[in-house]
Amino acid sequence: MQLPYQPDFSDKVIVVTGAAGVLCSMFSKALAQCGAKMVVLDHTEGKVRALEREMKEAGGDVLGVVADVTDAESLKRAYETMISTYGPCHILLNGAGGNKPTATTDDEYFDRVESIGEGKKSFFDLESAGFDFVFGLNLKGTLLPTQVFARDMAEAGKGVILNISSMNAFTPLTKIPAYSAAKAAVSNFTRWLAVYFSQCGVRVNAIAPGFFSTKQNAKLLWNEDGTPTPRTLKILKSTPMGRFGEAEELLGALLFLLDDHASAFVTGTVLAVDGGFSAYSGV
Repeated sequence: MQLPYQPDFSDKVIVVTGAAGVLCSMFSKALAQCGAKMVVLDHTEGKVRALEREMKEAGGDVLGVVADVTDAESLKRAYETMISTYGPCHILLNGAGGNKPTATTDDEYFDRVESIGEGKKSFFDLESAGFDFVFGLNLKGTLLPTQVFARDMAEAGKGVILNISSMNAFTPLTKIPAYSAAKAAVSNFTRWLAVYFSQCGVRVNAIAPGFFSTKQNAKLLWNEDGTPTPRTLKILKSTPMGRFGEAEELLGALLFLLDDHASAFVTGTVLAVDGGFSAYSGV
């Protein structure tokens, strides 16, 4: 993988949650290239082992750990495994997150005729359990790992925390009220943490990715014949740069915000990497 630049993390232990995901697996591999001792956490054992094996084959110093970011006891066990192998965490990347179909609507706007009826899921049909899941995964899944892995940083007087928000934290997208609200909460929590830890040498920031076309969301963005879906056309029309981002285009923001030499005076920032989407009013 070609990095935009390569900071020296050879003296760092970096923990990544949600590490087997599309973006966070790329982040983990990039940070391993920078010499870090990597602790990659995910709730699916098969995916953790596959990522661990791939990174080791590429020469990385990596420990794969199965952990649930919504379960404090699971995270404490992961912490003990890390301590016994590498010692304390220096950088925490809170990458776990996601959405759930039961917390999304079928319609963009409520229609008194079209939004009501069998098989239709409007705002009034959303399940509270779906909202609980999305907030638990995104917000609680940022809170708990921070409590477990950042204590050593705070006590040592140095460290970096990077959260993953979303450009829909700035402007909520239609159909996904829980995810938009949860990511807005992650952004707000990032700023709160930045102030809270500001006197003890721990920096806290977030990246807010815009629209990236990956295997994970391909069915939402492209028809089977490769043509764009109506939602894709709306996205591109609202993105001043007129295209989707490439996953690798997040690496510059990642490395900059984690590198104390490059961003020593940066904390409390939610950095949008979205081709201008969050800046565009549509007119």
